[in-house]
Amino acid sequence: MKNESPCTTPRRATGDHFEDAARCYLEDRGLRFVQANFLCRHGEIDLVMRHREVLVFVEVRYRRSAAFGGALGSITARKRERIISAAHIWMAAHPWDAARPCRFDIVAFEGDDVEWVPGAFDA
Repeated sequence: MKNESPCTTPRRATGDHFEDAARCYLEDRGLRFVQANFLCRHGEIDLVMRHREVLVFVEVRYRRSAAFGGALGSITARKRERIISAAHIWMAAHPWDAARPCRFDIVAFEGDDVEWVPGAFDA
């Protein structure tokens, strides 16, 4: 579990919980953890993983229910652009990984259900 500061909000704690759950879910399916919460001026990448030789940028979403579009529906075109831009920054900072093929996955938690969408969108 991540270190919680006294300033951690309930929303951040919920996000941390589901990012940890997504990491475990993906590791159980053979992906290897690289980094969590890469933050840059373009946005944040929740998880960076490897699936065989593929670099995987993972967006983790949680919604209590499917109301208002649900977890998958909450990822807008603007959000995808920010994730892609952040991935470019990540790869520039990690040139030894920049030549790897990459993909963008989503792990969506909705109520008690989890859905993993490999290759959810393209750069």
